[in-house]
Amino acid sequence: MSIIERRITGTPEGLLARPAAGGRAGVLVLHGSYGPGTEERCRLLANAGLVAFGMRWYGGAGQPPGICEVPIESIGRGLDLLAAEGVERLGVLGLSKGAEAALWLSVLDPRTAAVVALSPAAVTWPNLGPGTDGRSRPVRSSWTWQGEPLPFAPLDETWEPVARQDGLVSLRGRYESSRDRYPEAYRAAAIPVERSAARFVLVAGADDLTWPSLASARALTARRQAAGLPTDLITHDAAGHRPRFPGESPATASTHLAYGGTDAADASLGAAAWPHVLDALTGPRR
Repeated sequence: MSIIERRITGTPEGLLARPAAGGRAGVLVLHGSYGPGTEERCRLLANAGLVAFGMRWYGGAGQPPGICEVPIESIGRGLDLLAAEGVERLGVLGLSKGAEAALWLSVLDPRTAAVVALSPAAVTWPNLGPGTDGRSRPVRSSWTWQGEPLPFAPLDETWEPVARQDGLVSLRGRYESSRDRYPEAYRAAAIPVERSAARFVLVAGADDLTWPSLASARALTARRQAAGLPTDLITHDAAGHRPRFPGESPATASTHLAYGGTDAADASLGAAAWPHVLDALTGPRR
């Protein structure tokens, strides 16, 4: 399929990719904590018939330099842009911290018709990096809504990583330790996905070494199903934190963090999820 690309500058900022023949369904694509890197994914989605906008949501002009008290409304500007492009069905796809934001967006912005959360969290975790004040401390929420911070679960400051033979650090244990150390705060920080009418697709690998995304995805699924809300959960026992859709390149290897999985397993998880992703984002056919 022939696609058209356009760089969007200002607020919001990112890459817009759309089918040359147009499209009625669009998706806001959110990167994770590593920063911008959604262009290949946007092109893939555009080739599948979607209008895709990969938006920079922190670290840009007028934004917090870290993931610290990022206004969910600012992420909603990506939906504004898609709507202005003539998109009728609005979806959001996020990875990791971007999935955390995507879940909140679907709860707080009723325009969101579909959510694809790759390697999600079930709760709001604290800031990663500095806020607009340039400070990482005191610890604060990752997100705000209407000027108020959203409840968050604190991280266990006593946790220390276990040495690995490959020299990489797995952070999964820190999130598991934090969940167990602060159970009341963890429950209070739950993202209330039962309040979202959007269709959900949750994608998680059991070998995710960044955080316990599969346990989180199962918790999200249970709450959604208890409320009778449409939710698909796609998993793979050997996949890690970074599933890859058909046609996407393998994720770049890290020199310090352990993400888990293998290229083959991450690709298998993405391939299994892909038809669910497209079905959710494109919605009912006319």
